[in-house]
Amino acid sequence: MDQETVITIAQNALLTIIYVSAPLLLVSLIVGLAVSIFQATTQIQEATLTFIPKILSVILTLAVLGNWMLNILTDYTMNLYESILQIIR
Repeated sequence: MDQETVITIAQNALLTIIYVSAPLLLVSLIVGLAVSIFQATTQIQEATLTFIPKILSVILTLAVLGNWMLNILTDYTMNLYESILQIIR
């Protein structure tokens, strides 16, 4: 196995991680920002107020995009398993 193969596998793994985690992180960021703006305008300074909307939004995002995320992970895994013979040689 040469350096190019290792770099390609690592690059594909990182891109897959970004593709799968980006929707969850973006939704959590947007909901957190919206709750923070709401807290600032109403002067409610409760630290635990942000957790419930974030958790619910992440669960909803997983329910909506879970199938797509699973397909991305499955495709990456299948491509990795199929390339094992080429990597060993």
